[in-house]
Amino acid sequence: QVQLVESGGGLVQPGGSLRLSCAASGRIFVIYTMGWYRQAPGKQRELVATLSRGGNENYVDSVKGRFTTSRDNAKRTVYLQMNSLNPEDTAVYYCYVDVSSPTTPKITKVYWGQGAQVTVSS
Repeated sequence: QVQLVESGGGLVQPGGSLRLSCAASGRIFVIYTMGWYRQAPGKQRELVATLSRGGNENYVDSVKGRFTTSRDNAKRTVYLQMNSLNPEDTAVYYCYVDVSSPTTPKITKVYWGQGAQVTVSS
């Protein structure tokens, strides 16, 4: 099994910054794509950012230029740096990883973090 632990959420004023972290542990052989979704109240879950093992980044248009995702493969951790936050960024943020296990190295599976609440309000 693989576990993901998120940290770094909280309350921030408009224009502020937050950094989310997501650490993976367990039976992991290779971590492929890592990324972030978010879900605001009454809205569908939205893909925010992805980061491939090779370093290719993709972002939803609404966060481009404000959010940056990065990864530390040695620590099995993915980060989401969020700058210039606005109230529309308020949501629960979920990290995910696509990994293979030592026993089935050619099969990948997606695991999810528990979610981190980000609230942008004055």
